[in-house]
Amino acid sequence: MPVHTLSAADALARLADFDTLIDARTEDEYALDHVPGAVNWPTLDNQQRIDIGTMYKQVNPFEAKKRGAALSARNIAAHIEREVIDKPRTWKPLVYCWRGGNRSGALATILGAIGFHVTLIEGGYKAWRAALVDALPALAQGLSYRVVCGPTGSGKTRLLHALAAQGAQVLDLEALASHRSSVLGHIPGQPQPSQKRFDSLIWDALRGFDPARVVYVESESKKVGNVRVPDALIDAMRASPCIDLQLGDEQRVALLLEDYGFFVQDPVSFCSRLEALTELRGKELVSTWTTRVHEGRTPEVVLELLTRHYDPMYAQSIARNFRQFPQALPLVLRDRSPQALADAARSLIAAEAASPHPA
Repeated sequence: MPVHTLSAADALARLADFDTLIDARTEDEYALDHVPGAVNWPTLDNQQRIDIGTMYKQVNPFEAKKRGAALSARNIAAHIEREVIDKPRTWKPLVYCWRGGNRSGALATILGAIGFHVTLIEGGYKAWRAALVDALPALAQGLSYRVVCGPTGSGKTRLLHALAAQGAQVLDLEALASHRSSVLGHIPGQPQPSQKRFDSLIWDALRGFDPARVVYVESESKKVGNVRVPDALIDAMRASPCIDLQLGDEQRVALLLEDYGFFVQDPVSFCSRLEALTELRGKELVSTWTTRVHEGRTPEVVLELLTRHYDPMYAQSIARNFRQFPQALPLVLRDRSPQALADAARSLIAAEAASPHPA
């Protein structure tokens, strides 16, 4: 059966038409970013691609192609034996590599020869990435957002989770970025995605939302750790109606100690993060904080971090960037309990449903 091609722009809209999305690139290329939902069937693995590239340059292209063909055939055979033997004739895979050339072409040709209806992304991942970047602005601007604002520790992320649990549409940028969006926000053992991967995850989340319903999102800055929120999305968020989430200081401290429990367990790591604030807060204050942490007075330090560092900066940022915050809907949590958050989420959803303004 002949292999068909599909433009990257059309592939964005037609992913659901295919039974399996196959990335024929190396493991490292796949890890950096890939089409959402794709599985990795390397035609050449990491080391093989390096070896063939070296042979191409140092020996000659013909010898490199022969060796590459042998390795590719062996790898493709293994993929077929492992993944394809039980597939029905009606199975429809979508295949791509870096530019839609040799690696995906070899796999697609063999699958097509078997009798499957195979489609290649024209231009490969490179074209896919360009099409995604082009599509993101309209997708981001076509949705209606409600921005959950509130100082550090007020429970914004927990409220998003409570909203999602009750069926609301939620965009959790910190979860997608594997970062809690502050100097202390790095999550141990969880590396952040690449910028390209972050963009793909955002695109994948946005395309799943119903434009007729609001999307709840947290009041992030332009960067979440080391990755940047797409400009069109951050602009849409900053122009959207806001929710002013409020929680008492004692409850905020307790919430942060729960969410950042690894700092209590590892005071050395906590103090190392505090050092990053030296330029802003001065060596003397940071030294005082680190001393208190080592004395077991972490809750006291967290309270001062909130009142002397995070709260003033957050207030300035919100006033500067979120133009509808002066008209924000106040939402006061009685405490940090799951029930209080569930009640708050329920009240928000009810208020939105009763609003005379369409999403």
